[in-house]
Amino acid sequence: MSVEDFFVEIGTEELPPKALKKLSASFTDNISKQFVEAKLKFDSIKSFATPRRLAVFFTSLEMSQSDKSIEKKGPAISAAFDKEGNPTKAVLGFARSCGIEVSELQKIETEKGAWVSYTLKQKGKQTAELIPDIIRTALEKLPIAKRMRWGALDFEFVRPVHWVTILLGKEIVPANIYGIQSDRKSRGHRFHHHQNIELSHGSEYEKELFKAKVIVDFSTRMELVKNQVEEKAKDIGGTAVIDIALLEEVTSMVEWPFSVAGNFEKKFLAIPSEALISAMKQHQKYFHLINEKGDLLPAFITVCNIESTNPASVKAGNEKVIRPRLADSMFFWNKDKKNPLDNKLTSLKNVVFQKKLGSLFDKTMRVKCLAGNIASFLGANTTYINRAAELCKCDLMTEMVGEFPDLQGTMGRYYATHNNEPNEVCLALEQYYQPRFSGDEIPQQVTGQCLALADKLDTIVGIFGIGLAPTGDKDPFALRRSVLGCIRILIEGNLQLDLLKILKAAIEAYNKQAPKLLGDKTLQKVYEFMLARLPVYYTSQGIQSDSVESVICLNPTYLNDSDKRIHAVNKFRTLPQAESLAETNKRISNIIKKAPDFKLGKINTKLLVEESEIKLAAKVEESNRKLKPLFQEKKYEEAMSTLAELRDSIDYFFDSVMVMDKDSKIRNNRLALLASLRNQFLQIADISKLQS
Repeated sequence: MSVEDFFVEIGTEELPPKALKKLSASFTDNISKQFVEAKLKFDSIKSFATPRRLAVFFTSLEMSQSDKSIEKKGPAISAAFDKEGNPTKAVLGFARSCGIEVSELQKIETEKGAWVSYTLKQKGKQTAELIPDIIRTALEKLPIAKRMRWGALDFEFVRPVHWVTILLGKEIVPANIYGIQSDRKSRGHRFHHHQNIELSHGSEYEKELFKAKVIVDFSTRMELVKNQVEEKAKDIGGTAVIDIALLEEVTSMVEWPFSVAGNFEKKFLAIPSEALISAMKQHQKYFHLINEKGDLLPAFITVCNIESTNPASVKAGNEKVIRPRLADSMFFWNKDKKNPLDNKLTSLKNVVFQKKLGSLFDKTMRVKCLAGNIASFLGANTTYINRAAELCKCDLMTEMVGEFPDLQGTMGRYYATHNNEPNEVCLALEQYYQPRFSGDEIPQQVTGQCLALADKLDTIVGIFGIGLAPTGDKDPFALRRSVLGCIRILIEGNLQLDLLKILKAAIEAYNKQAPKLLGDKTLQKVYEFMLARLPVYYTSQGIQSDSVESVICLNPTYLNDSDKRIHAVNKFRTLPQAESLAETNKRISNIIKKAPDFKLGKINTKLLVEESEIKLAAKVEESNRKLKPLFQEKKYEEAMSTLAELRDSIDYFFDSVMVMDKDSKIRNNRLALLASLRNQFLQIADISKLQS
């Protein structure tokens, strides 16, 4: 079958920088999936993305679909013709649906008898015929939060479309996309080369666009931006701090990167460095610089989308832009310091947390109550925790956080330090927001851990209690992330806290403010929701979900202890005895379930008559002695290894003993032996949940 390279480019107004990579990946994926579904093979794919274009290049795409035969099965021969051999209504209707005469039908023999059938020969379509609809579908499926219209057109897309290039080999594929007729013309850089670029073949695209001052490959452009920024930083004696998210965003804003270094006045270094970095990074998309000690330097690097002939003018312009922002930060910093942080506590009464759950002041009081309870459970300093809880939301009312919301918590620490609060309290005000994102650290001090748990659990319990639990992909209060944060703090902080106990304390804090506000089943719903998130936490560690399920099915309440059990099970399943013991546990569980009259009791050694059951009982007793200290010391991996030693005795037992003996006493004694054996495993996990 003949093949040709395929190229498509959608030229637009500047696309949203933070969404560019996602749009490009989705566009490519949507097209490739449709080619696969259409049974069109290709060799390779390359994506291109700049602020003004999304493009994809496929090599060796098949030029047409293969012809295929579709066999339609009709009625059975016995139902197709009467005794005289005349066609019945059934076969006449089948022939009519196939568009043929009865005489053209075929007969097929199967194990179930003879049937009439018809083989339809369907000719494959030309690839060029399929491409327009494939592109339209791919564009419609892009993850666009809000589409826009332009001009007097009825089309909607993320940004207005200005040109469409579609080539199959050297030929243009005719298509009308968002009112634009496809062509072989692309466009260069908006300022450096605003002329059309005629492509004879898609393979020329990258090279021809480079001549027109456009680096279309995203990775190449990002590497160039990174290198330019690092070189500029080196030239002025500093090190650029390159945040990957900022690097990707800047790369998505330029087609021909050109870096320029600038400076700001040293007096602004008196402001907390996080505020300066936020102003440069969030507002201006600048890269900040540090010295060898890690201190912020009064300099920045900006990346332009034009190679200026007068870089000094670009530098001066950026310095002129950043100065007012830094001056505002200094004003906010100095103004906020004049008013102690705790003076802002009552002003939280005017800020709604959630309509039914009250104000931020109400939340603060609940968090204080819950954090104090958690501290008591841990034997921590309640004085520090109560003070940190009182101040934890106060920085939201400062001018600085009002301007830079991403600094909440961080500015709380700075203002508390300025007000001479204890260091433990100051650190907690920042740490209680942790973990802020996947992979972030958890709070390191116990005060921060207690406060973080209290704040997150208050939100989780409250939102669940008023019936706004997450559904599907909707989670407006980010409860899934909050739950994972709590799980991480409890496990990675090795906190000996009873989950049900602290959830009850959270509910009680609500009941003190508004009795009967929360639903009756709030406790159970939140508890089950939190356990259900545990497999997500362990997936990143390479632990299979059934290992996690084997522990959480026992409804654990101490997650730090459950963590040890889950890791023990994960290690256990690598043992040669694991699969056999998992199956045995399933068998024992089923046997006991099918014995409704059985009541667990002590094993009567006098009723042990077979050699195999006598040996198994002895082994169970021996393992029980070995396991007792291991369970007390929470050495679950060693305990699982000890239990693995029982496999041969268990196999011997099942090979030679009929458990459900006619004698009820012997039967119940054997069931008691098996139940005793299974309970030893259940003190760690239900390994019957493990899949082979």
